[in-house]
Amino acid sequence: MTKFTMILSLLSSLCLWAQDAAIPTPSTVAPIAEPEIPDDGVRVSVLGYHDFSETQSETAMRLHTTKFRKQMETIRQLGITVISLEDFGAWKRGEKQIPEKSLLLTLDDGWKSVYTDAFPILKEFGYPFTLYLYKNYVDGGGKALTTPMIQEMIKAGATIGSHSVSHPYPITFKSHQKKGPDAYDAFLRKEMGESKRFLEAKFKIKASTFSYPGGYHTEEMLPLSKEFGYTYSFTVQPGKVKRSMPDETLPRYMILGNYDKIFEIATTYRDSQNPIAGPEGAIAGLIQTTPFPVSPESGAVINSRLPEISADLTKLENFDPASLIMKVSGFGEVPAYFVSETHKFSWQVNRRLRQPTCQVTISWNDLAGKATESPLRWSFQIDREAAYLPEGE
Repeated sequence: MTKFTMILSLLSSLCLWAQDAAIPTPSTVAPIAEPEIPDDGVRVSVLGYHDFSETQSETAMRLHTTKFRKQMETIRQLGITVISLEDFGAWKRGEKQIPEKSLLLTLDDGWKSVYTDAFPILKEFGYPFTLYLYKNYVDGGGKALTTPMIQEMIKAGATIGSHSVSHPYPITFKSHQKKGPDAYDAFLRKEMGESKRFLEAKFKIKASTFSYPGGYHTEEMLPLSKEFGYTYSFTVQPGKVKRSMPDETLPRYMILGNYDKIFEIATTYRDSQNPIAGPEGAIAGLIQTTPFPVSPESGAVINSRLPEISADLTKLENFDPASLIMKVSGFGEVPAYFVSETHKFSWQVNRRLRQPTCQVTISWNDLAGKATESPLRWSFQIDREAAYLPEGE
């Protein structure tokens, strides 16, 4: 080989090497990452309900109808916007802005009381809501919703989501898991897929979201959720939704009839863009129910750190005045006193309030000695500039 031929061969090899280096093979091409949707600071509280009754005793799954109405009123008083499932999805995808304090209402299973008790209240307030139905309970007789009831609610704007075929319990999931991967996969496909097909065919709607029965889910269910076209799936793990959360395991607050604290936590937005810090566990945004006149008023901004806190209990019936208790955040139980002539229950703050928000709770017993199920709660704020405290005071 001549020197000239050798040079040409070397140049050719270098060109081929350069081409290989410049054009990565498919295995080395980095995948195109989907653009991240920026967190806008909004936190959506998703509330889950089950059954309602005014005559039956409250349980974890059953709420007194009057309490449900009071909760809906509280949501309005707190300035929380109840959004539709459609708006929730548009926000989660980064396509729409929603108010900083937003809330989604969901009702699981398909109890008849959803139609007889909750539906009239939801219509009254104009709140959108989503029904999570499982196939075997639709037209199930007794306490179950009927097709005409569901159709009427859909016509009024209700959204329908899937809640499985048979609402299996964890022990049922585990028994199918023991039969092997194929048997478990078939079981999941029936529960998640058939329920969706049934609801969409029967009610001529798009059931695009799923609510895990009892919140129970396993890793195998997550890819199936997407495969069946569920855009969002909800658990019963408490917490607020932000944009970055996985669509297959979104948190939800299950509102209990026998534990009011869940509702209070669900309607508190400490992680919003403009949070209001509360003292020693007091949280701005707790239930602001004031059926009786109070001072300072609920949500008021005052310019004194030594206010008199009071409630006019003239309209309070069947109660034992000696059982009245007032608790103030930062102080605990305080020595408030009741004046029978005016029915005023009050306490003069004797140590300056140093936090921007103050929460007050008043509780009592009836004449039979039973504690009230609905204490009086409200909060007010301190104008920090107007009530400025010099350093060290």
